[in-house]
Amino acid sequence: MTLDAQGAADTERPDRRAPEAQPPPADDGGTRSPRLWSSRRVPAALVAVVTLCVSGALLYDVIAVRSGQPGGAWRAHLADEWATRPVDDPWLLIGGAVAALLGLWLLVLACTPGMRRLLPLRTPEGCAEVGAWLNRRGAELLLRDAALRVPGVSRARVRVGRHRVSARADVRFRDAETVRGDLVQALHEQCRQLALAHTPRLAVRTRHSTR
Repeated sequence: MTLDAQGAADTERPDRRAPEAQPPPADDGGTRSPRLWSSRRVPAALVAVVTLCVSGALLYDVIAVRSGQPGGAWRAHLADEWATRPVDDPWLLIGGAVAALLGLWLLVLACTPGMRRLLPLRTPEGCAEVGAWLNRRGAELLLRDAALRVPGVSRARVRVGRHRVSARADVRFRDAETVRGDLVQALHEQCRQLALAHTPRLAVRTRHSTR
């Protein structure tokens, strides 16, 4: 997410890296919107389809056996394979590893909220039943615009995480350290206006860019 100055070229000295800026004082007013939980429709649909197919096939075979018909050859083959193959057979190890990974993946999906693209915001006092969220891309655009309004910044790129905002800026004129101080202040103010539920830390890097 960059905005290039017209006719600009990149001839830079090494990046000027400074310690992470301290976050602005947290705004105690308002209540935090709850974290949204993803409905996980695609994983849930896949698990339901697989479960339905396997249970349906087993149920059909059991009913056939109870009705006096011979059992399915596939079930006899599977039972024979499981009874005769050794425990250290490569195919059994591979199948067990795949099943363990799928189970771990489902547990992670069940225990994590997802919806990482939405950042919870603060809502006014007395509106506990109301929730507000901001798209991460929108937050990046707003912070990038705030960075570009700082005198001396010709190009900026901002990445927003749940707990950290990383900004990189090219300085066309003015001292890089002076521009960095103004940039930190501008980003702090913009973060305050966004009213994020969790005040992020700032990591700001500046470098000179001349044409």
